[in-house]
Amino acid sequence: MRVMLSVGRYFKKRFGSRVRKIPISLQGFTCPNIDGSLARGGCIYCDNESFSPSLIKLDKISQVKMNFSLKNNPLLDKQLHQLEEQFYWHSQFHKDKFDISKYMVYFQSYTNTYAPFDTLKALYDKALSFPNVVGLSIGTRIDCVQDDVLNLLGEYVKKGKEIWLEYGIQSVYDKTLEITNRAHSIAGAQEMFEKTRKKGIKVCAHLIYGLPEESPEMMLHSLDSVLTWGIDGIKIHPLYVVKGTRLAKLYKDGLYEPITMETFSTLIVKSLEKIPPDVVVQRISAGAHDESLLAPKWCFDKNIQMRYIRDKLKSAGIEY
Repeated sequence: MRVMLSVGRYFKKRFGSRVRKIPISLQGFTCPNIDGSLARGGCIYCDNESFSPSLIKLDKISQVKMNFSLKNNPLLDKQLHQLEEQFYWHSQFHKDKFDISKYMVYFQSYTNTYAPFDTLKALYDKALSFPNVVGLSIGTRIDCVQDDVLNLLGEYVKKGKEIWLEYGIQSVYDKTLEITNRAHSIAGAQEMFEKTRKKGIKVCAHLIYGLPEESPEMMLHSLDSVLTWGIDGIKIHPLYVVKGTRLAKLYKDGLYEPITMETFSTLIVKSLEKIPPDVVVQRISAGAHDESLLAPKWCFDKNIQMRYIRDKLKSAGIEY
């Protein structure tokens, strides 16, 4: 039986105990394909409120949005407060329920390097100052990481912190990125991975299986590509349809058919057969566990989803 390097196994080996990623979502953060700098509306499947349990809705008083050119950030004090509040709530919950006392702060919602440098440094410094925090995991895009931020994160690594950049690649096909309104091409992704890893920062690539007009062969080719570029971790999850997205309209109009659990599970087996033993497999499932989910219905219950996938993996001689 081949045992995959899950994120739990990785952290246990790296730190000698369980480590919990604490999801953080901060007011004012956005993406360049939402705010109009590159496009509007965001990815066609994107509804951050369903994807991110810590997301705090914007109040009506301040609609300031982060970007690279913002000179002064009037939201910084509020963001620092939200960061602290979310961290202590989640860390106490996991301490009380699971006896976990080491944490990674996971900047999850939107593009978490798309802000002025001073804002990012203040937030990252604050996160690393919390007790028992071993590092950061930061969700972003390949076109939104500037050199000064890479240098900053590299300095944290030199001080012994575990730093990951989680790049939402989703697909290596430009046509798919256009369909999904990513507002960038795949050009430069390999170079960005290389620049990131040279700083000692670990790279986790995110892929989505089931994107519009993609075949199973195309999905596996995206995996082959990011493996060739060099990665430290991988997240793969099925595309699911939630209310209020442009993908929901395509689905209701009969223009998009979600991936089946059988097809996705078969692809996961083939994917894990390809992934090297030193690459951390951080995720192989996803879903929305409320009434926002339209399809596929098998993405509603993660436990059922994971039992099915694990049975398929065990039949192939793989333990996850």
